[in-house]
Amino acid sequence: MTKQEVANICKAMSDTNRLRIIEMLTRGEKCGCSLLKELQVTQPTLSHHMKVLGDCGLVSSYKDGKWQHYSINCEKFKEYKEYIASITCCVEISKDNGSEGCCVEISKDNGSEECCGTKFAN
Repeated sequence: MTKQEVANICKAMSDTNRLRIIEMLTRGEKCGCSLLKELQVTQPTLSHHMKVLGDCGLVSSYKDGKWQHYSINCEKFKEYKEYIASITCCVEISKDNGSEGCCVEISKDNGSEECCGTKFAN
């Protein structure tokens, strides 16, 4: 995932209506008409939000007759989650001297790293 893709996703998720849409779609595919009812926004407003979410790859869609149907792109969310996990670090306080340190552990077997339960291959 490129830094530009990450920036686009962050921008897309910076709007409360788009976060609500994402939450609704995590419960399954929805027709545009259902999203309109739940969000209580105009059709042009919904179209704008869906374009932003679609352009960054978080949401997939297809047309069935008059309506668009939307669903979460789980693969893109997984990539985003892995990127965020790769740039964050848990804080772990050493019991010996009270100092703070990163919880990244490097496996002696294969050189992969793990942080907060997420494994990264080198």
